[in-house]
This record gives sequence, C-alpha cells and structure tokens, in this order.
Amino acid sequence: MRIIGAIVVFLGLWLLLSGVYKPLTISLGVLSTLGVVFIINRMDSIDGDRIEIRLKPLAFLSYQGWLMVEIAKASLAVTKIVLSPSMPIKQHMFSVPYTQKTDLGQVIFANSITLTPGTVTIETEPGKFLVHAVDYSTDDKDALADMDRRVTACEKASKE
Repeated sequence: MRIIGAIVVFLGLWLLLSGVYKPLTISLGVLSTLGVVFIINRMDSIDGDRIEIRLKPLAFLSYQGWLMVEIAKASLAVTKIVLSPSMPIKQHMFSVPYTQKTDLGQVIFANSITLTPGTVTIETEPGKFLVHAVDYSTDDKDALADMDRRVTACEKASKE
C-alpha cells in the first residue's frame, strides 16, 4: 500500500511540475517514478530506516504561515542591504541552541533558518546549530529562539 501511495504522489508531482501532458512526457514520468520507487524500496530493504512524521497538523500549518511572513520580511531587509550603495553588511557566525526532540523537528528548524534570507545553518552539533547571518543584530538570537519554540510546539509527544 505504501508503494502504491508513493507512486501516486510522485507521478502526480511529476505531472503538476512538468505541465506537459503529452504521451512521451507522461511515459518518462512513469519511468522516473518507477525508478525512484525501486530505489526507495531497495534502500528500505537494506537499512529499514524510516522517519516517523509526528507533527501536529494545525500547529505545523500555522508555523508555515508564520514562516512565510518571516521570509518575506527578511527578503525585504536583505534587498535593502544589497541595493544600498554602501552595502552595510554586519556578518557574524553564532551558535543557536535547539529544543526539538526528533530528527524531523531539528531538520525543520535548521531548514527554516536557511530558508530565511540572510541566514544559513552551517553546521549541526549536539544541542546547537552554527548559523551565519549577513546582517547580524543582537535580536537575531531572540528571533531564532522564537522560531525554535514554534517548531518544538509542532512536534507531537513521543510514544516512549
């Protein structure tokens, strides 16, 4: 059942992204989809490692909306810096602690930092991320702590 679901999702994504519904394109999409599912299935048979998605759906949707607003605000700030004749860059690398309990939560937090223009997650260490900011201010750590709190709120409690 899982394989059929993956085929449907991947093929649907292929069709939506290509936007071309000609026989050759569709047959290439089917071949690509079957190839990807074959590789995924083979990888599962070797290590059996799967990530369990344990997120609160409404909290995660709310977080995504909040993140889009933050990305838009950061885009404007970075655009102002780039268009300024003096390019007032105050770059800085600093550590940001994370409170997520799951690997998925940590990935969401690290990718959210990187998705926000002007910041990049450089390195992961136990309990913290190393972040580079183009326009560093003392408020950045507080803003990232707020982001961390929001991502942690999206995680469901583990069944342990």
